Amino acid sequence: MTKSAFITGITGQDGAYLSELLLNKGYKVYGLSPRRSSDNNLWRLNYLGIEKNVCLLEGDLTDLSSLIRALQVSKADEVYNLGAQSFVGSSWDQPILTVQVDGVGAANVLEAVRIVNPKARFYQASTSEMFGLIQEEMQSETTPFYPRSPYGVAKLYAHWLTVNYRESFNLHASSGILFNHESPLRGLEFVTRKVTHGVARIKKGLDKELRLGNIDAKRDWGFAGDYVEAMWSMLQQDKADDYVIATGRTTTVRDMCKIAFEYVGLDYEKFVVIDPKFYRPAEVDTLLGNPAKAKAKMGWEAKTSLKQLIEMMVEADLQRV
Repeated sequence: MTKSAFITGITGQDGAYLSELLLNKGYKVYGLSPRRSSDNNLWRLNYLGIEKNVCLLEGDLTDLSSLIRALQVSKADEVYNLGAQSFVGSSWDQPILTVQVDGVGAANVLEAVRIVNPKARFYQASTSEMFGLIQEEMQSETTPFYPRSPYGVAKLYAHWLTVNYRESFNLHASSGILFNHESPLRGLEFVTRKVTHGVARIKKGLDKELRLGNIDAKRDWGFAGDYVEAMWSMLQQDKADDYVIATGRTTTVRDMCKIAFEYVGLDYEKFVVIDPKFYRPAEVDTLLGNPAKAKAKMGWEAKTSLKQLIEMMVEADLQRV
């Protein structure tokens, strides 16, 4: 029988790549489409050529009744909660919205699953931002959390609620603690895409500089297309669990800029301008994930290097610019 999957956040980067993966595996794919979103939101699905292959259902993470209806219509075997206010910087300006969508929204999806089909398998998109002020040099599933943004705090609530529903109601509910993952489908507000888009504009003579904040922050960056495979794998396991998904390598924003500018034959130091307005109220200086458990239990590991990823993104932006 054909499996059915329901994805919140289907129009985002991860939702689009996950939809592509599931369609290739023969799934019927349904996605949540908030009424307030525009047709322009579908550009990622369009980019992958799958817009016509997914079924969009109207609803919202803040409206439990719409989620219940969506699960009844989709008859989903697997539910992926990827929907979120996902830009960390905005969470200081919109903390209440972030908590409602990222925190309470996850509670609504879990409740809908429990009410409509408690046998469905559930995936929660957790984040390395929950580690925040890192308590260990390399972060694993047992590293204590210390979020440093309203986004990280809201996601931590959703993460622990997923654990609670797994233990309280015996749901097959897993969380993927994903470290930074990027692609040509990343939004322009995220630093990797801001850099690759900026490089393309500078190379084409449309801009003369790229303004950034803390370029000495370190991140563990991987390719979103690799990471959605880990999401799917979690829901194929006999026992639900939580997994860190990362490359196990950390790089500064500065070095990421260097890769991007070198790809088009330019020196980043001549174009990058440090602008204090991009500094955050509380910075996460270093993130470095330990994906050993994911490799041991699921056989998953990142396949795409940071150089391959950034060059892929620059190339895509050169075409778009």
